[in-house]
Amino acid sequence: MTRLSFESAQTLVYDPVSGNRAATRAALYNLGFRQIETMASLEAFGECIKRRPPDLALCESQGADGDLCAMIQKLRQGVDGNNPFVVIIVTAWENSNALVTRVLNSGADDLLLRPFSTALLGSRIRSHIERRKGFVITSDYVGPDRRRDASRPSNVELFEPPNSLKMKVQDRLSAEEAAQRLDAQLTTAREALLAEKLRRDAFQICVLWRMLQVSAPGTGKYDGDLARLKDFTAAVALRCRDSEFEAAIEWCDSVLAAAEGLEAGVDRNASMHLLGHAALNLNQVFAPEKTTGQHLDAIDATVAMINARNQPALAS
Repeated sequence: MTRLSFESAQTLVYDPVSGNRAATRAALYNLGFRQIETMASLEAFGECIKRRPPDLALCESQGADGDLCAMIQKLRQGVDGNNPFVVIIVTAWENSNALVTRVLNSGADDLLLRPFSTALLGSRIRSHIERRKGFVITSDYVGPDRRRDASRPSNVELFEPPNSLKMKVQDRLSAEEAAQRLDAQLTTAREALLAEKLRRDAFQICVLWRMLQVSAPGTGKYDGDLARLKDFTAAVALRCRDSEFEAAIEWCDSVLAAAEGLEAGVDRNASMHLLGHAALNLNQVFAPEKTTGQHLDAIDATVAMINARNQPALAS
């Protein structure tokens, strides 16, 4: 087994309970970690992970798992902070399905139940150094690949996230060498994250346009899909600022104008036509290698799959 050296790895621990913070710190110290910073509040933890991203973060979910998971999700999607790929282990006292789902959907690397031994913590950390899962990017998730059936067909590509923990602990790089390598890898990885997120989100806008076409205005589904379309479009416009895709903002504005027309009930046909035209052109910006017909085929296939999945089972 490869010997790992944890002395130079920067670790950030959040736990609102002082005794638990001390226990986690002691376990890390026994493993060989020396650069350990602890936080008692979620707000301080969030500010620190954005300003000075650590190599490893351990954060307690008790009492604020919703806010914590939202924070991790924002970090992973590149909304907050410079490094969306920090190794993150969430700790918890409960083992409920709801909590497990929220944590895994946030993009965290791991969920570790308390109380845990130093040996178990060390084993989990080692796995994220030596065998960290590849990351996937979808319209609503950025993080480790969670697919259980590798044989199922998928168009989601995996990529290896930058791992400064591995650089320092296994590769034995100095702090300066690790920073240089991480900066280079982050530039490439963030560009890939931006391009893939924009492609995925633009495609999702087109899917929502198709679903709105056949939904009855005023229903909960229609209003929910329209709200999601506006959220995705605003997020795309924000990501496009100061990027090579800045020209796409004009199409985002058209999508939002059409959505406002639908909300106001002003000439539904005209608003829906404008929405489709703008959505398809926005999608074309991020996937120019395909024709409009090919895009429509993919969009309609996705809508059909969603409808089939949501169709209630017939009573026997």
